[in-house]
Amino acid sequence: MLATRLPAIISNPNTPIRCSVIWLHGLGANGNDFAPIVSELGIQDELGIRFVFPHAPSIAVTINGGAVMPAWYDITEMDLMKRADNAGIVSSSKTITDMINDEIATGIEPSKIVIAGFSQGGVIAFDAGLRFPETLAGIMALSTYIPMQDTLPTAEQSGHAKIPIFYGHGDFDPVIPIEQADSSRRFLEASGYCVDWYAYPMEHSVCPQEIHHIKDWLTTVLS
Repeated sequence: MLATRLPAIISNPNTPIRCSVIWLHGLGANGNDFAPIVSELGIQDELGIRFVFPHAPSIAVTINGGAVMPAWYDITEMDLMKRADNAGIVSSSKTITDMINDEIATGIEPSKIVIAGFSQGGVIAFDAGLRFPETLAGIMALSTYIPMQDTLPTAEQSGHAKIPIFYGHGDFDPVIPIEQADSSRRFLEASGYCVDWYAYPMEHSVCPQEIHHIKDWLTTVLS
């Protein structure tokens, strides 16, 4: 089955499919951005992982002069916590929720599905993953933050107190300062969630050490 909600890069294992990872890219990128990481991780066939890398719709992004580019939501201001387009986040989150349900419809249990995202994609991964009715295998949040803290459910409200959360960020990130990410981590913990937090000597990117940690984390939550 192909992704039905959005165009996507899809990588299926050479072994029976036993689990899924839906991985969302950042602003201005597309599904190809993280597709090469599948071979770097080296666990696809062993765990039977189907990787889905959706392409975000192209929309006008206010902060970039209205230029049209792939984005999960509009960005309107320089202030990190005020600039997010909440309606856009809700819309994209619903689309990704539908894609999670598509994976479940193929026979994959929710407990074998990871929702992952980088930067803007991480915002959507948090929103869709924590609001999903059933507890997923985990949420992987890379170089991101949580702008809609006033509406995100607590662990008690969502029933997902035990959902594994991988949160990785760069010490020198100029796009989303690590202080903002750490604040989001503390918000999650205060809301009752358990977070595996990792900081790396990098900017707004992914580094080899982080990929190694992602490999170990995915192996743990999907085995």
